Amino acid sequence: MIYQIYPRSFMDTDGDGVGDLPGIIERLGYVASLGVDAVWISPFFRSPMADFGYDIADYRDVDPLFGTLDDFDRLLARAHALGIRVMIDQVLSHTSDQHAWFRESRQSRDNPKADWYVWADPKPDGTPPNNWMSLFGGVAWRWEPRREQYYLHNFLASQPDLNFHNPEVQAATLDNVKFWLDRGVDGLRLDAINFCFHDRQLRDNPPKPVELRAGRGFSTDNPYAYQYHHHNNTQPENLPFLEALRALLDRYPGATTLGEISSEDSLATTAEYVTPRRLHMGYSFELLTDEFSAAYIRGTVERLEAAMTEGWPCWAISNHDVQRAVTRWGGADAGPGLAKMLVALVCSLRGSVCLYQGEELGLPEAEVPFESLRDPYGIAFWPNFKGRDGCRTPMPWDGGEHGGFTSGTPWLPVADAHRMHSVDAQFTDPDSVLNATRTFLQWRRSQPALQEGDIFFLETPEPVLAFVRACTQQRLLIAFNLSDSPVEAGLSVDVSRTLEGHGVQAGGLADRRLSLPPHGAYFGELVQDVASVQRVDVDRVGDARAPTSA
Repeated sequence: MIYQIYPRSFMDTDGDGVGDLPGIIERLGYVASLGVDAVWISPFFRSPMADFGYDIADYRDVDPLFGTLDDFDRLLARAHALGIRVMIDQVLSHTSDQHAWFRESRQSRDNPKADWYVWADPKPDGTPPNNWMSLFGGVAWRWEPRREQYYLHNFLASQPDLNFHNPEVQAATLDNVKFWLDRGVDGLRLDAINFCFHDRQLRDNPPKPVELRAGRGFSTDNPYAYQYHHHNNTQPENLPFLEALRALLDRYPGATTLGEISSEDSLATTAEYVTPRRLHMGYSFELLTDEFSAAYIRGTVERLEAAMTEGWPCWAISNHDVQRAVTRWGGADAGPGLAKMLVALVCSLRGSVCLYQGEELGLPEAEVPFESLRDPYGIAFWPNFKGRDGCRTPMPWDGGEHGGFTSGTPWLPVADAHRMHSVDAQFTDPDSVLNATRTFLQWRRSQPALQEGDIFFLETPEPVLAFVRACTQQRLLIAFNLSDSPVEAGLSVDVSRTLEGHGVQAGGLADRRLSLPPHGAYFGELVQDVASVQRVDVDRVGDARAPTSA
């Protein structure tokens, strides 16, 4: 279980309105109380903050906004003392345009770093070398007059892409990773890891049919959605680099990697990248979209399971880049029952899980007015897309003016609704989302099937999602009601006992009929052996329906 900390918004100790490493240290006891195994800390490296740390100017130093290297060492020591492993973000595919490498590279075509970034000559008419688009809108090329060439940027123009076809770039990148491994970090979350290599021939990406443009988290108001991204990322040369990265990690016992993967077929790429010779874990954006149904969740997990024959998945339903899951899947009026159920659901799938800060509180998406926006992505696409600031607002620790986050003015406003969901407000409430999350994470540790079992889905009508987790020690039947109304469904399975104590509103199974309350869950130990589980039949009862009063 990995808890994601977005340091700008976690805890501010110096009153400048921006969270810092000492703030994380101060709150690590709280993190430990959740029962997580590790924290993933988003970038805290030196950066001009054009993309709030994902534009790195120095991979080996802490930005003064967040503290010092000594602060990081103290954070690492404190986390380890609490039994928490520390993973840090590594943004390998691109740097800031303020990085020393790029400052040198852009000066001329014959300096020592001239080939460290993706440079290309213009077409005869002066236009960019191909049709590649930036994820943040517009063409993915920026003109540099000193070289009379364009450089590639898959994201902001201030985030030039490194040329990983250059062996020197790969070696320098691995050396930066080694710096942190030598310092004692336990793992790496690898941002946009499939973007390291580009097509050497700079071939145009093919156009995408109009009916397929809305998908993978992009809407048709973003020209990035207008093409298949076959050539600007996910190149075959990335695989040997991942193997070199894994060889480095293997020199540090227990160190792990988690890759963020977004490609035209992210599940297939995840399966290709997550193997004993490449990444330890990978996650994609398939459960970070607006689609929410039993069929969609089942289909997503089954497709990855079918493709990933030897790897270990990782699942997330919220992070710093997408609207918070409670609002995305439940709307503005979603209650605490949905938040509790969603934590239990994602934590019941096979694999590791990333929980984003505030997810354990059931935080809804914050409304941030345009004049307070900081995210360049949201500013560019306002008002159709409001950006990522709504999920990045400060963590509410108490009900005070700034939620106990800072004594100064926060970099983003603290939402009024969030203060009502604060840690202090939920800490002693036995029915709170916070305590339900704590309860479930502790209970999950005692269930072998949830730790290591295989997963098999059952044919159930909407809105019921049902599956089996099975290992040699235990076989669990698990079911969730994704709706806010009670439902019933028939299941041709037998359980030896119903499991309790998981913290979610519980359903029941009697006479092979499953009853689930709104956003409820059922956990029971199956009678069948694993072979039988794979052949479970489900009663053909039509659509799930509200129980009759009779």
